[in-house]
Amino acid sequence: MGTFMAKASEVERQWYIVDVEGQTLGRVATKIASILAGKNKPVYTRHVDTGDHVIVINAAKVVLTGKKLDQKLYRHHSLHPGGLKEIKCKVLLEKYPERIIESAVKGMLPKNSLGRTMYKKLKVYRTDVHNNQAQKPIKLELND
Repeated sequence: MGTFMAKASEVERQWYIVDVEGQTLGRVATKIASILAGKNKPVYTRHVDTGDHVIVINAAKVVLTGKKLDQKLYRHHSLHPGGLKEIKCKVLLEKYPERIIESAVKGMLPKNSLGRTMYKKLKVYRTDVHNNQAQKPIKLELND
């Protein structure tokens, strides 16, 4: 008897909706990354995208512990001399709260083409209003 290998064409994908209001960023991000990778399924195969779609709502109400709001910096570079841009987590949470969750989850996915495919299945919304009702998402509780 051989080892089971999932095929990308045969994977059945679900849509999950996660409310992150009042939850800690890192703990939520690890669980979301696990679902995007498909590690919650018995057919998980590490070289095949077996993950599900995840819709995150209330991104503006996520909690960061300690002094991260004042001290954590998000950096990116324009690839031009002197092009380093820094923005504090507090400012980013006020202006673009979606980017904080996207950045945390993306950092936990593989750094290759498979990880980029997994990342495309993540939808993050600032409030509880989203435009994915047609997919009939299943509400997922991440409290452990």
